[in-house]
Amino acid sequence: MPGDPTFPQRTSDPATVVSSPRRLHARVLRVLANSGYGLWLLLGTALALGLYPAGRGDALVPLALGAALVSIAPLAALLRLPLAPDWLGWRFGRDSRPTGKALLALATYLPMLGVAGLVRGDNLFWATRLAAAALALGSLACLIHALSDDAQEGRWPIFARLVEAAYTGGLWLWLCLAAQDGDEPIHSVSWILALLLLALVVGEIFRWRSGDARSGGWPGRLLFLALVYLAPCLIVLVQPDGLLLSLAAVSAMVGKSVETRLCGTLSYSGRGGSSSV
Repeated sequence: MPGDPTFPQRTSDPATVVSSPRRLHARVLRVLANSGYGLWLLLGTALALGLYPAGRGDALVPLALGAALVSIAPLAALLRLPLAPDWLGWRFGRDSRPTGKALLALATYLPMLGVAGLVRGDNLFWATRLAAAALALGSLACLIHALSDDAQEGRWPIFARLVEAAYTGGLWLWLCLAAQDGDEPIHSVSWILALLLLALVVGEIFRWRSGDARSGGWPGRLLFLALVYLAPCLIVLVQPDGLLLSLAAVSAMVGKSVETRLCGTLSYSGRGGSSSV
């Protein structure tokens, strides 16, 4: 929307993006929601396939963490904070009806509550696996539709968003697993490293295809790569205590939140779309 200060605008220099505090705030909330749905997607898939560790607590902790991450944006809109006037196009208040995207996001809470009430023992009960599958599908639908921009997106931006969500959500899930393993060696390093590599390859390929790789800003790009990939990867390899494990996930989310400012480009999750969160 030309002239709207809440939207980033391209200038004659492709390496320059004009963004407002509100746009940055919306990006942060979007990354938080992406991470929460990515966490639910991985957790639901693992439970549905019978691959998740047995025990009620092992599943409840990441389930609650995902709920906290996806609920920050609607709570901010409910409190009518200045930088979060609406949630997925829905302005809370009298005579206001939820949008289709908001209804889809709200519906995803139902299988989440179902999984929370059913997980126990070895988590192989058919109802548990069915609810987990519904949670994974609902999270996938939210990532594809509810959190998509209003502008038309191609196959690569959608796939890149899914990888980003699986990556940041996977770091949080890995933290939960590592914290509950106690002194036992973490058993999920290999697939986290696979997510690291996949996220790096997909992100760089998309930027190269869109021409952003030629837009300059190498100091910012190097800082972005260090925050999102290098620091989490080193922490994963070292396998330290819970504090540094949480810093790996936080580092990746901070890097993704300020990506447009560090790299000086429009990322796939903010490509001329709505500022709604």
